[in-house]
Amino acid sequence: MRIIHFLVVCALVYAASYVYRIKMDSTARTERVLRLQAQVREQREAIAALRSEWARLDAPRRLQILAERHLKLKPIEATQFDSLKNLPERPPSLVPPGTSDPIGAMIEIVDPDVITGSLPASEGPR
Repeated sequence: MRIIHFLVVCALVYAASYVYRIKMDSTARTERVLRLQAQVREQREAIAALRSEWARLDAPRRLQILAERHLKLKPIEATQFDSLKNLPERPPSLVPPGTSDPIGAMIEIVDPDVITGSLPASEGPR
């Protein structure tokens, strides 16, 4: 009978220690969750402060004042535009019209004797 009492007492001690460990783990996790929630709250407050600062810095009236103060811009006048006849001529096309392979046509136009920076081909075994 004493052995049964001893085994029951041991089982109760083990169960109590197991329950205590579970309680401590849950307490530690709860504290961690609370710390994380506090960090999230701080980050959200920081984001809100940055958004309000951005809105203040990006205000159109403030930007207009800064542009007038620092850029010294003048309004565009109609005399600043040039006529279309004074535009430069369009550069010549390297590809003949109607070519199905424009890149191949440009490669064929290139002079093979022009130095391209590549190494010269070897003439054969020496």
